[in-house]
Amino acid sequence: MKKVFTTKNIAGMAIFSALSFIVYLLEFPIFAGTPASFLKLDFSNVFVMLAGFMYGPIPATIVLLIKEALHIAVGGTGGVGELSNFIITASYVLIPSIFYRHKKGLKGVIITLIFACFMQTGMSLIVNKLINFPFFMGGVPFITTDYSNKMFNSLWVYILAFNGIKSVAISVITVLVYKKVSHLFKKIKLKN
Repeated sequence: MKKVFTTKNIAGMAIFSALSFIVYLLEFPIFAGTPASFLKLDFSNVFVMLAGFMYGPIPATIVLLIKEALHIAVGGTGGVGELSNFIITASYVLIPSIFYRHKKGLKGVIITLIFACFMQTGMSLIVNKLINFPFFMGGVPFITTDYSNKMFNSLWVYILAFNGIKSVAISVITVLVYKKVSHLFKKIKLKN
């Protein structure tokens, strides 16, 4: 744990948390004009994944937690959306960041990011079915109702497509910018 909470890591986590939160505010619907217009895309998880690759899975989780905690103050879900996003994003970030700590290289990164995309997409269906739809459709979380089941059954394809698009976009951007960001952080002495 001492290696996780070094001055460099804490400073890097703070930068990634701030950038992630700011970018989180720039969300936009990709299914506007459909019943799934509530699904909004943002690229904040690029910074969470960068933190995972540069500092490890624990710092990535901390960056994610800070981002979601800050968003509670400006979001409109009372923390439910943020909790759901935390669970879904953690399922996406952890495997690649753990793998990268032990074996670096583009091939391994791409393979684990592909796996992570499937993890996020699958977890999004579970979280939406058990938490979001029961909570936002007048039911009780973890106890499904007929109405929330009906709504989920009519929108699950959008959820699947949305999380597929989002996870692939985050993965591609992360791969494209990682080396440049890592080099910059080394230059300003925020990474070993």
